[in-house]
Amino acid sequence: MTQLLLASQSAGRANMLRAAGLSFEASPAHVDEEALTAALQAEGQTARNIADALAEAKAIKISARLPGVIVLGADSTLVLDDGNMLTKPEDKDDAKAQLRAMAGQRHRLFSAVVAARDGQPIWRHIGEAKLWIRALSDDAIDAYVDENWDSIRWTVGCYEIEGAGVQLFDKVEGDPWTIIGMPMLPLLQWLRTIGMAAK
Repeated sequence: MTQLLLASQSAGRANMLRAAGLSFEASPAHVDEEALTAALQAEGQTARNIADALAEAKAIKISARLPGVIVLGADSTLVLDDGNMLTKPEDKDDAKAQLRAMAGQRHRLFSAVVAARDGQPIWRHIGEAKLWIRALSDDAIDAYVDENWDSIRWTVGCYEIEGAGVQLFDKVEGDPWTIIGMPMLPLLQWLRTIGMAAK
């Protein structure tokens, strides 16, 4: 087996690793994200810490049964400036409601990646981006969700900035990889230190 495994079914994250020239396999961790998120929110955890905890849970779950393999877990959370945290949309109506809540405002996106080996976390990084969605009409939101539902249904924030979602924004601060779902530059730097990425 490849010694690097991505514990995710995210096409965006897999595409980032592939584009960087990394050799890896991918397998979803099947962590109950909703239950874990609800428990962490009940404890008063921040969106940043929740992203980190979800990424760690995914990495540990798979690495515990694959001795010696480096497993990458990743997750993203989104919080509005009013403190309300959004999750992946349940359906089209939920996606449209979320975009209406974000329209004309700034939100923060946290993307965490945790590496685990033998069931223990050995490295982690959390990237942060700030994004401003422009004022959007109901018609524009409806059209965007209806046309892009198959690709945005798995994304927190209901957008893929690398696709048509870029048209939703006025301004972004942060690296594009964090926005897509994984802080690649710190990850690649660490992988180089352990001989798993080109020096």
